[in-house]
Amino acid sequence: MDKPVTVLGMLGVQLDRGAGSRRWEKWRPSITPFVQEDLEVERFLLLYDPRFETLYNQIRRDIRSVSPRTAVEPVHVPLDDPWDFEEVYGALHDVTRRLDLPEDEELLVHITTGTHVAQICLFLLVEAGFLPGKLLQTRPRRGRETHGGIDVIDLDLGRYDRIATRFEQERQEATGLLKQGIDTRNPAFNALIDRIERVAGATTAPMLLTGPTGAGKTRLAKRIADLKRQRRQVEGALVEVNCATIRGDGAMSTLFGHVRGAFTGASHDRSGLLREADGGVLFLDEIGELGLDEQAMLLRAIEDKTFLPVGSDKEVSSNFQLIAGTNRDLRTAVGEGRFREDLLARIDLWTFSLPGLAERREDLEPNLDFELEQQSRAHNRRIRLNREARERFLRFATSAEATWNANFRDLNAAVVRMATLSDSGRIDVDVVDEEIGRLREAWRTTRRDLVDEVLGDLASELDRFDRVQLDEVIAVCRRASTLSEAGRELFAVSRARKKSSNDADRLRKYLAKWGLTFEEVR
Repeated sequence: MDKPVTVLGMLGVQLDRGAGSRRWEKWRPSITPFVQEDLEVERFLLLYDPRFETLYNQIRRDIRSVSPRTAVEPVHVPLDDPWDFEEVYGALHDVTRRLDLPEDEELLVHITTGTHVAQICLFLLVEAGFLPGKLLQTRPRRGRETHGGIDVIDLDLGRYDRIATRFEQERQEATGLLKQGIDTRNPAFNALIDRIERVAGATTAPMLLTGPTGAGKTRLAKRIADLKRQRRQVEGALVEVNCATIRGDGAMSTLFGHVRGAFTGASHDRSGLLREADGGVLFLDEIGELGLDEQAMLLRAIEDKTFLPVGSDKEVSSNFQLIAGTNRDLRTAVGEGRFREDLLARIDLWTFSLPGLAERREDLEPNLDFELEQQSRAHNRRIRLNREARERFLRFATSAEATWNANFRDLNAAVVRMATLSDSGRIDVDVVDEEIGRLREAWRTTRRDLVDEVLGDLASELDRFDRVQLDEVIAVCRRASTLSEAGRELFAVSRARKKSSNDADRLRKYLAKWGLTFEEVR
């Protein structure tokens, strides 16, 4: 080892005992590290109960005789009951706080001696980083060994190939669960799911899922809950509610419960959704729709795990993992006074923004296959597209013409309709063409409101010609991630005839004509 080595270990009040010269024929774990030819130890921090001072002095003398350069330093750890986990862990944790452990030395924590409780506690202190070192195990002589042997264990399990391979396999299975087994191809989305898997497995802090309607927030929340149950991080159920459906007087009672007689019609106690989620996961979709009073109660429930049911003066408790979802800009809502800043700060620790389907066009094919499989199960027969129909649908679905306004809800509805209209279970070109026409009309009708949304009352002053043109520009800008990307799509034909072009500048000037910027349109 390159650095000076320090060993920390418990005195073995049984294994380390030995009398007379024959004690050297006996395996004594605390002596073993110091008779190894390839290990030089600078310091030995020997933990022991002061009641065993005589044994400590003998071990110290024996170590000095075989390793004169090693400094043996006593560390007193008085224990009333060495089998009491709470007492032992507390005592050893206190030791870690007062030890002088320089960063330029290598620490080996000996876990062969001491009670099983002490060994477990030392392991946990190393694993948690309170003792920044590696584990040291000693063992009796084997075969031709002159002395007993040692094994050094690094708890950075990623360094062990077979373990690392197993971890990677489990990680892939976990991300596969979060993606419902869909072999997604979008690099940004895959990276997002990888990060969610890491966070979900490492913390019970609130998570916030943002993104447009139909982007899959509810589906993902369910999968996160499944993953946490699979890893035994939670044992309770997933309780989910769309906050937009409980607005008004009933919201407080639905979430926090009420006692009998709290208000007219409260003929019996109601537990409320937060108490139902105790020990499990609470998914509050569209959390931005909650009223300010409910937000204040929720903040307290998240921070203190307690709250008051409606009409009660007795607090109840619930320990749940919160996952929140929204398609709103909550920071804007804070600025407008519609959302509490302190609640946003509490749930914004881990925020994940799900992209819309139009931003993941390479994932349309695997998601199409997933929806076809779902329909096959629902109809109890195989539902499939013939080759020509499949190519035609995917060509349209991945084109700029397909806006996927409702994201996966649009895709699911399209497959449901096509499956229903295919009597034999084989979707042909005629069914696909009919569905493409239906989607085009639906999206065209929806987009009529874009100009009104962006310009407000000024939209009434536009000629129909200008309105249609601006409508298309707005639609392209909203599915593009940058001004340049939108410009390239809008001016794709004319730019091909020019030696040089600045599509972003052309688009910027066009929007400025209507007093708009790309950011405002987005």
